[in-house]
Amino acid sequence: MFDAQRVKNECVAWIRSFFETNGAGCNAIVGISGGKDSSTVAALCAQALGKDRVVGVLMPCGEQFDIDMSYLLVRHLQIPYYVVNIKSAVDAVLASISELPEISVQTKTNLPARIRMSTLYAVSQSLNGRVANTCNLSEDYVGYATRYGDSAGDFSPLCNMTVTEVKAVARTLGLPDVLIEKTPIDGLSGKSDEENLGFTYDELDRYIRTGKIENAQTKKRIDTLHERNLFKLELMPGFRFEA
Repeated sequence: MFDAQRVKNECVAWIRSFFETNGAGCNAIVGISGGKDSSTVAALCAQALGKDRVVGVLMPCGEQFDIDMSYLLVRHLQIPYYVVNIKSAVDAVLASISELPEISVQTKTNLPARIRMSTLYAVSQSLNGRVANTCNLSEDYVGYATRYGDSAGDFSPLCNMTVTEVKAVARTLGLPDVLIEKTPIDGLSGKSDEENLGFTYDELDRYIRTGKIENAQTKKRIDTLHERNLFKLELMPGFRFEA
């Protein structure tokens, strides 16, 4: 049985310990999407460090239809925040590589995530910060994160929590239900996470924790995605030789 209150308390203590060891007095820099993950990470950091040491960064790419959820979160937590619209940066990079034989759909989909992470590190270096990674175990298990984009960061509070567990922790933090239950949308392709993945998080979370799954095709898809994307969780391979 998942004890959300205990896990929340332990995670808050872990964040506090991380900062004591890796940046006493530094700020937590959190990219705020308005979804459950960034909301939960920001709330955990606020409990661990105090709201004045958590900086939210809202990064729409042009018009963002659900940005009101991001504003709801930063105002609920009463944390300082900045809004950085990344559209001009994305457009500039795409224009600069326009002479390539082809710019793939995947390139266009992942570029905003990578520019968002560059933005977070720019803010972090200027504000004496450490960048929070907001990925959860469910996403990481099937590689549902952009390498050097949202998969990057300096510390990762949710990396061992499934989506179901993140929601439970979010409730102990008193976050508004509209943020916890908001349909996860990648903000890049315009589709929901589950539409992109081809299965539900409930199915995935149950499979991760119990190994049980009813649909053989879904099991095969999850296993394939997991094996194909394991490289995202490993250190960069490096050539070594005897000196």
